[in-house]
Amino acid sequence: MDITRIKKSKIDQIDFDHLAFGEVFTDHMFVCDYQDGEWQTPTIVPYQPLQLDPSCSVLHYGQAVFEGMKAYKDQEGQAWLFRPEENCKRINTSSKRLAIPEFPEAYFHEGLTQLLALDHAWIKPGMGNSLYIRPFVFASEPGVSASPSNAYKFMIICAPVNAYYSGEINVLIAEEYSRAASGGVGYAKAAGNYAASFYPAKLAQKEGYQQIIWTDAATHEYLEEAGTMNIFFRVNDRLITAPVTDTILDGITRKSVIQIAQDMGIEVEVRPIKVAEIIEAHQKNQLIEIFGAGTAVVVSPISSIGFRGKRYSLPKTDESHSYAEKIKKQILGIQYNTAPDPYGWRKAVDATID
Repeated sequence: MDITRIKKSKIDQIDFDHLAFGEVFTDHMFVCDYQDGEWQTPTIVPYQPLQLDPSCSVLHYGQAVFEGMKAYKDQEGQAWLFRPEENCKRINTSSKRLAIPEFPEAYFHEGLTQLLALDHAWIKPGMGNSLYIRPFVFASEPGVSASPSNAYKFMIICAPVNAYYSGEINVLIAEEYSRAASGGVGYAKAAGNYAASFYPAKLAQKEGYQQIIWTDAATHEYLEEAGTMNIFFRVNDRLITAPVTDTILDGITRKSVIQIAQDMGIEVEVRPIKVAEIIEAHQKNQLIEIFGAGTAVVVSPISSIGFRGKRYSLPKTDESHSYAEKIKKQILGIQYNTAPDPYGWRKAVDATID
C-alpha cells in the first residue's frame, strides 16, 4: 500500500463539541482503482476533491454503493470497530447486485486499519462520540454507453460525529411512495435507493414527521423499514421486526438487536407485519414501544406514528422497562469497551502504521 501523509493536520481547527453530522472529514482518505480487469495497488492520500470527467459513468447510470460503520475510543485511548467483517461482506453483496467487481477483503481490512492508524487522533473518547466511516465504490469510466463500467474507484473517508438524532422522532407510514420493489435493489446499499427516498421524506417533514416507515410496494399493507433504519415494534412483551427480503436491508445493528434481545429472554418474532396489526395493537394499548436500529442512530426510540391523517403517540416508557434503552445500553457497552463482549463483535484497531 502506498501512503502519502498530510503535511499539516487540520484537527486543531475543529470544534468537536459542535459537529454537524458528516460535514467535517479527517486528514486522509483511502483510494483504490479498478482497471484492466483487476483492483490496483491501494493508496492512502490526503483528503482532497476528486477530478471526474463529465461523462463519468456513475453520473449517468448510478453504479454506486456504500457502507456506514463507526470507530469508537475507550477511556484508555484504544480504538474499536463493531463487526467490520459484516460491512465488508455487505458492500460486496451490494456491489454484486449492481454489477460492480467485488473488493478484496484483505484490501478492505488493511486499508481501513492503516487509515484509522493515520487518523487515530480524530477518534474522540466519550459516550456519543465516534468516527463515522464511509466506504463506497462507484463507476469511474468516462463514457455514456448504457452498460456496466470497466473502471471503478473504491474509497474510504471518515468524519468525526456526535450523536445522530436528538429530540423526538415521529414517523409517517407510507401509502403512496415505495422505497423498493421485489426483484430490485432494496437489499443493497445503493446510492439511488436513498436518492429516491428524499422527495417522499420531504413531504412527510412538511406534515411534522422526521422520517417515513416504508411499506411494501405491491399493497402498502406490510411495514418494512423506517427511513435509514430497520424498525422494531414491541407489542406487550414481544419484539417484532420484518424479515430480511430483497426489499429490506440486512442491517448489522438489526442483527445485533435481535441477538441481544433473545439473550435477554425477550421473545423476538421475525415475520411480516401488517400496518393494521400495529394500529390495532395501539388501540388496545398493547403497542408499548417502536424503535429504529442502524449504524448512525444505534437504537432510536420513536415517539409517534402517522397513518391516514391520524397520529398515534407511543406511551412514555420508564428507562428501566424500555427494551430500546436496555438493548442500546448493551450495544454501546460493547462498542465503547465498557461492557463484556460475549459475541466477539468488538475489534481492536491497531494504531501502528506499516
